[in-house]
Amino acid sequence: MVLELLPLQTGTGGALLFVGALVLLVVLAALLSAVEIVDAYEKRALTVFGEYRKLLEPGINFVPPFVSNTYRFDMRTQTLDVPRQEAITRDNSPVTADAVVYIKVMDAKKAFLQVDDYKRAVSNLAQTTLRAVLGDMELDDTLNKRQEINARIRQELDEPTDEWGIRVESVEVREVNPSKDVQRAMEQQTSAERKRRAMILEAQGERRSAVEKAEGDKQSEIIRAQGEKQSQILEAQGDSISTVLRARSAESMGERAIIDQGMETLAEIGQSESTTFVMPQELTSMVGRYGKHLSGSDVKDDSDQLESLDFDAETRELIGLDDIAEIIGEIDEEAEMDLEAMEKEAQAIKEGKDAGTITDPDEVIEEMDQEFAGDAQSDRNS
Repeated sequence: MVLELLPLQTGTGGALLFVGALVLLVVLAALLSAVEIVDAYEKRALTVFGEYRKLLEPGINFVPPFVSNTYRFDMRTQTLDVPRQEAITRDNSPVTADAVVYIKVMDAKKAFLQVDDYKRAVSNLAQTTLRAVLGDMELDDTLNKRQEINARIRQELDEPTDEWGIRVESVEVREVNPSKDVQRAMEQQTSAERKRRAMILEAQGERRSAVEKAEGDKQSEIIRAQGEKQSQILEAQGDSISTVLRARSAESMGERAIIDQGMETLAEIGQSESTTFVMPQELTSMVGRYGKHLSGSDVKDDSDQLESLDFDAETRELIGLDDIAEIIGEIDEEAEMDLEAMEKEAQAIKEGKDAGTITDPDEVIEEMDQEFAGDAQSDRNS
């Protein structure tokens, strides 16, 4: 009887152990499912039986087990590559361009409820916007105004992405490449422009060289002209000094000739029988200057030797050296006046008109000759 009951008790214990183990496993699974650990850089959207409940903050969160789901959202700035796009510019030039978009999730609830896969949505919107912006610009603007393209794409993306809880922080166009034909044309244009600039620079260099050379020639000519002018001035000064020296030598020779003639006259007078002679004071003064040198006379003279430079004031006044040019000029002027008067009177006589009180041409000529002779005699006396 005892032996029959032992197998029955052993089978019941095994079943209990199995049920306990199963319950333990279920409890552990429920605990694991109820605990949700969220990282610091993310948030998670919680749904229970498909219904949105809340956003799970970073840290340990408890959720209903087995009936809840969570959706992860990275709250850091994220980078989206915009694939290369082909577009036709406003001036009908084909170009290709790609870009990079930097976005950040600002509202995880909107990003979960308003859009399906916000990354793909933003990427597709950026592609269409990039083609639209390039198509609205000319080729030169697409190559040069990179910042303007970036700003326009970002402005176009701001409004729709705000409804998705996404903020576009920056847009950067990486490359804008025209077609190969356009690139070849641009290379030819660039080469021609460089050649043109090189020719302009070369022409400017030649012009500057010519200007510098002309300036140098000008300065050289000025210096040469100044040298010639200075040489002429010095030569004129030399001629002037030589003329003055010759004039002084001539005066000295004239004075000596006068003295020699005076000495000869004195010698002739000395041979005459008369014992009383009347001599001009000017001649005695002139002889006195050279008395010491000629005859050992005691006539006072400050000069130690015979000088042949200038006459003294008395002698120059006596012989009229200072008035020679003035006298000659007066004589020429009077001769010209007399000649003009003669011509006028002769013309009047020829025409039968009255020429003063003289009517005979011979008398007119004779009177003019007498006047001219009288003027010459008065000049000689003076």
